[in-house]
Amino acid sequence: MNNYNLTKKFSQFTYKLLKVLPTGGKSYPGYLFIKYAGLDSIKKLANEQLETGSILITGTNGKTTTTTMLINLLSKDTDIISSVDNNTIYALTTALLSKKANIGVFEYGIRDIEHGIPDKVQKYVQPKGVLYTSISREHTQVLGKKNSFEQYVKAKTLLSKDMMNGVVMVNTDDPNTCNIGLNKQEEGHVIYYGLDTDMVEDVYEPADSYCPRCGKKLEYSRHYMNQRGVYSCECGFARHEPDIKVTKVLSSNGRLDVHVIGSVYNYSFDDNVSIDVELSLPLFGTHNVYNTLASLTAYACFTPEPENIESNITNYFNSLDFSILPPGRFEVEKLGDKLVGIGQGDNGDALKVNVLFMKKELFNSEAEFIYCTPDANEEEIFEDHLKTLKTVNPTHITVVPGRVSLDAAEKYYEKIVESGLNASYYPIEYDFDKRIKGIVKLINESEYSNIIVTGCGEEQAVWNIIKNKIKEENKN
Repeated sequence: MNNYNLTKKFSQFTYKLLKVLPTGGKSYPGYLFIKYAGLDSIKKLANEQLETGSILITGTNGKTTTTTMLINLLSKDTDIISSVDNNTIYALTTALLSKKANIGVFEYGIRDIEHGIPDKVQKYVQPKGVLYTSISREHTQVLGKKNSFEQYVKAKTLLSKDMMNGVVMVNTDDPNTCNIGLNKQEEGHVIYYGLDTDMVEDVYEPADSYCPRCGKKLEYSRHYMNQRGVYSCECGFARHEPDIKVTKVLSSNGRLDVHVIGSVYNYSFDDNVSIDVELSLPLFGTHNVYNTLASLTAYACFTPEPENIESNITNYFNSLDFSILPPGRFEVEKLGDKLVGIGQGDNGDALKVNVLFMKKELFNSEAEFIYCTPDANEEEIFEDHLKTLKTVNPTHITVVPGRVSLDAAEKYYEKIVESGLNASYYPIEYDFDKRIKGIVKLINESEYSNIIVTGCGEEQAVWNIIKNKIKEENKN
């Protein structure tokens, strides 16, 4: 038995052994395989384990929800292997080791080229599809190293740059992902998805967005959400017309009525398929309408049973509830006579979305904003957050360190005060347990009946524990 086969068998045995643990052994079997078989052996492994190939989902926001929706949809038609909320090559390789299947569906978050190695992932995994949700500013510091937005976009781009004859699916309403699609049109199929309706409008004053080609300010005829909308540049760059689009978003009887229509290329069928469906979703925000559209687009592109597309999409989404959202999601809870909104908001888009859940309470009454700051060298994230804080103008802001640096948190606090907002600083050292207890204490001792707790933090763990503690106290 050669080294590759021996390593594969041992890694698969390790996977089965670790599967009983709480962590499920999501990365270690893949780490063992790469360490002893070599990174380039992933190509052989992927070819052995997957009949059709894999789909990679990346972006700044919406990856986990979109991936989960896509997994649920494709599982109705074919055998798949998947990896959700695991953003390393080790987790992806562990999933490949788990079993043989027709299609692999893998979330793959990338913060920089060095750690995300997107070019190597593309080379060795050889995906047949790459789905882009959106690209906006976040995580400008990776392990102490400053990462520019240009490099961040480049890292995402590399995941599909050298892919030939596959399918790239991009959010055409986002200029950064649309540009990726426009640059791939001669090397495979590009599917553009987006909104085409006057029923969605950004409630915030839009920030300036810049052309990914020439750097000049983009002109918008319509804003859907942050940088997403209908845009053009004097250099000729412009939003591509969507192949599949949402034409209706209407709140009705406690649900969200959504109409999706279009035509996409189906990889298995090697032909275009048409879609025209009326969906009834939970009362999602615009961001989850995008996640819905992204996931059903990828499903339509890769299901081996295209005759079932419309019925499966309709049946799945019409039975959907809020449990589809990831653990760190923003939720609103009652705590005695207080209304408390809690959840992760570690970039400008996410913080705005969270605020929208409590828009009436925050804008029209006395409220406290417990704001968890970004880290050092994440000034761009803070700038986006500050714009939202100034728009909301809550009665009081309590500034809490969200990441490692207390010095950075204090500097962000000073800038908040300089902007004219009413704020105080509540330093808590970088210790999960102390920060959880500190934030729960702030909530309990707040004099305000409407409280929002959001910003940066350890992506899901801290937010979940805080939410669970509030829920437990509410029961008592």
